[in-house]
This record gives sequence, C-alpha cells and structure tokens, in this order.
Amino acid sequence: MPTYDYICNDCKKMYEYFQTMSDAPIKECPKCKENSLRRVISGGTGLIFKGSGYYLTDYKNKKNQSSKNKKSNKNKKDNTSKKKVES
Repeated sequence: MPTYDYICNDCKKMYEYFQTMSDAPIKECPKCKENSLRRVISGGTGLIFKGSGYYLTDYKNKKNQSSKNKKSNKNKKDNTSKKKVES
C-alpha cells in the first residue's frame, strides 16, 4: 500500500497516510479542521526488503561474477601448466 504525503494550505502542516491507490484523497486537515488538505507528489522510497531471508549477494550482477570465475579458472590452469616435471 503506498504512502501519500499531504500538506495543508492553511496551517502548512505536512502528513503521511497509508492508502490504497483507489482511495479518494483526504480533504480535511486533522489540525485546523479545514478542507484545505492537498496531496503532494513525493519521490517515494523505492523498493524496500524487510525481514530475514534477503541477502546482498542475491541480486549481484551475474555477468561480473562469471567473468571473475573465468579469470580465476584461467589463473589455475596457468599455474598447473608451469609446474616443473622431474624425470
């Protein structure tokens, strides 16, 4: 459910309300009781994950990770080919 910001045109007090998108805008200011409340466009907070089970590594760029693996595998191959073989 989105959070909407409201500001009163009379007393200039700002409020936040949780409302569904289909709810009508609130008109009456809780402080001065006038019908001068208007909805303000806010920047929003984006997507927030709360709770356990979300890890930073879950959403890392897979492309960068695979290129790192290729480099480490190449280094391992180079090291094994440079070993001296004694006869």
